[in-house]
Amino acid sequence: MAIIKKFRIKSFKKKQSILRFQNISLSFEKRQILENISFEINQGEIFGMLGPNGVGKSTIFNLITGLIKPDKGDIIIRDENVNEYPIFLRTSKFKIGYVPQYGGYFYDMTLYENLMAVAEILLIDHRKRDEKINYLISKFELNQIRDIKAKFLSGGQKKKLVIGMALLGDPELLLLDECFAALDVMTIKMLQQIIVNLQYENKITICICDHQARDLLTCVDIAMVLSEGKVIAKGTPSELIQNQNAKTAYFGDSFKIN
Repeated sequence: MAIIKKFRIKSFKKKQSILRFQNISLSFEKRQILENISFEINQGEIFGMLGPNGVGKSTIFNLITGLIKPDKGDIIIRDENVNEYPIFLRTSKFKIGYVPQYGGYFYDMTLYENLMAVAEILLIDHRKRDEKINYLISKFELNQIRDIKAKFLSGGQKKKLVIGMALLGDPELLLLDECFAALDVMTIKMLQQIIVNLQYENKITICICDHQARDLLTCVDIAMVLSEGKVIAKGTPSELIQNQNAKTAYFGDSFKIN
């Protein structure tokens, strides 16, 4: 697969954190999911989270959005502690968009109707609502399928739809959960290009979690590897694949991006 990311943000003239986890721990019953983890995502980054199934990647997204609360530690968004913020207030005040691994759309509604259902909640002005929907349909080249029910769309078309629904709120931070799962090679390449374009053209900070390591590292600036509830390595893609901790816990010795 060709390299999608032609540039990477390795450093910032002035680092501006959009999200920080400070010493976050979480257990479900007697199982420790996250253990005292800390990391930071800077504004403008495409940030990746890697790790085997069950390591806590989707749990981190649930913590960011407020679906669950940590047992201890602080979640900081734009220098404000949001631990006690409910889901709607947190996502609306700090403009967080979320694309789940599965679903995220209404099966028996058309692509256009799905977009309209969300737009009617987020956009009061009907003219702006129509403009935004038509813009997203055009941006993602969905004109020919706008009146097709979502359940009949391909995997890539569904993913475009759900990303479009997330963009209706003009997010500053977009969360993509297992976005490359169960997609063919060409659809993954298309989705990678969409992600990079959202960073470059729309100035959106993006956080991706996935266990498709090669696909994720092709389009991120910075990534971290989780193992046994802890962050064991963090860096650029080239730094990560050379990190011995990451090799031992996740990549293995023969892993390469290209």
